[in-house]
Amino acid sequence: MKIRSMEEKISYRLFLMGFLGLLFTAALCIFVFHKAFTAQAWTGLEQEAELVSAGYDLVDEPKALSAFVTDDLRITLISRDGSVLFESATDQPMENHLTRPEIRQAMESGVGKDIRDSQTMGYETYYYAVRLPSGEILRAAQDAETIWSIYDSSIPAIVLSCVALMMAAAILSGLLTKALVQPVLNMTEDLDHIQENVPYKELIPFAENIHSDRILRENNEKMRQEFTANVSHELKTPLTSISGYAELIETGIAKPEDVQGFAQKIHVEATRMIQLVNDILQLSNLDNVSETGNEPVMEVVDLLDVARECTERQKLNARRAYISLSCLGESAPVRGSRSLLDELCQNLCDNAVRYNRPGGKVQITTACSRDGHCTLTVADNGIGIPREAQSSVFERFYRVDKSRSKATGGTGLGLAIVKHIARIHNARIKLESQVDVGTTITVTFPTAN
Repeated sequence: MKIRSMEEKISYRLFLMGFLGLLFTAALCIFVFHKAFTAQAWTGLEQEAELVSAGYDLVDEPKALSAFVTDDLRITLISRDGSVLFESATDQPMENHLTRPEIRQAMESGVGKDIRDSQTMGYETYYYAVRLPSGEILRAAQDAETIWSIYDSSIPAIVLSCVALMMAAAILSGLLTKALVQPVLNMTEDLDHIQENVPYKELIPFAENIHSDRILRENNEKMRQEFTANVSHELKTPLTSISGYAELIETGIAKPEDVQGFAQKIHVEATRMIQLVNDILQLSNLDNVSETGNEPVMEVVDLLDVARECTERQKLNARRAYISLSCLGESAPVRGSRSLLDELCQNLCDNAVRYNRPGGKVQITTACSRDGHCTLTVADNGIGIPREAQSSVFERFYRVDKSRSKATGGTGLGLAIVKHIARIHNARIKLESQVDVGTTITVTFPTAN
C-alpha cells in the first residue's frame, strides 16, 4: 500500500473541491440561464400572440395570418369545436385540437400554455394560446431548438473555459497546498524551539505534545543512564568485596581464624546484592506496567489483612533490631493487586524498621473515611528525614545517609517501588517527617468500585 504525502492529499482534495465547485457552478448557471431564457421565451410568445390576435381582429381572415409567420414562429388558428382553421407549418388537414392542454386552458380562462413534443415537427415546442373575442383560439408556437441554439453555439467556449479553469484550479491547489504545508515542515527543523515556530493556532496542542514528548524522552534517557550507572556502582561494590575476600581465602593469605569472618562478610554482601537485583527486577516490572498500561489483575483487597500479614513477616527483623512492631485499625477494602499491595506495605515497614533506633516503635494503621477513601499508614519514631531530602526519598538509589543505608542493607529502591505501586493504584502518598522525632508515610487509595 502506497502511503501518500500530506501535500498530495491536500492538493488532491483542493482540486476535487474546485472541480466539484466548478460543476455545481456550471449546473447552477445553466439552470438559472435556462429559467430566464424560458421566461423570456414565454414573454416573447405572449407578445407575438397578442400582436397576431390584434392583427387578425382587423382582417378577420385566417389566411391573412401568413403575414405574421416568421422562421421561428408557428401560428395556428382553432375554431370553437377544435378544428384547425389555419396552420402555418403545413397545408395538410390536421386533427382536432380540442383536447390539447393549452387549447382547453384558453377556452376556459382565456390564456393557455404548454410544452411538449410536436407530432408534426418532431421538436419540443412551446405553445401559447389566447382566446379571441370571436371564441376562436389563436396559438403561437416556438421550437425548443431556437431556445437551446445559444447553448450549441456556446459549447466550445464553455469547454475551453472549463479546461482553463481546471488547469488554474490544479495550479492554485498545488501552490496553496505548498503554502499550507511548508510552514508545518519548517516546524520540524528545530524541535528544540517547536513551540515558538507554530504557524497555525490549531497546531499549538500538537507542538506542545511533541515538546512534552521530547522532554519526557530526554528525561527518560537521562534517568536510564543514571539508573544504569547507579546499578553498576551498587553491584560493583559488593562484587568487589566478595571478590577480594574470596581471593584472600583462595590464595591462603587469610589466616584460618579469619576465614569464618571473611565468609560471613561474603554472605552479607551476596545477600545485599541479591536483594538489590530483586529490587531492580521488581522496579523494571513496575516500569513496564506504567509504560504499557497493562495493569495487573485487580481485586478487592482488605488493607487490614495486608497490614497484619506484613506485621507477622517483619516481627523477626524488628525483634532483632529491638524494635516494637504493631498493627491496628479497621477493615479497609480497596481495589488492587494483592501481591503489589503486599510489596508496598513490606517496603514501608522494612524502611521504618531499618532506619530506627533500638527500642523504637513502628505502627501500621489502616482506616476508611466517610467518602470511601482508605488509607495505609506506617509510622515510626526513628531518625527522621531532613526537610531538604523529603522530596527526593522516593527517587531511585537516593539515600539520606549512604553509610547507614549500606550498614543496614538498604538498596535505595524501596521507596521508589512504593511510589510506582501507588501510581498503578491511583493512590496518593503523604510524607511527614522530623529529624530525631520520626517519620509517618500515609498512602491514600481511591474508593473501591
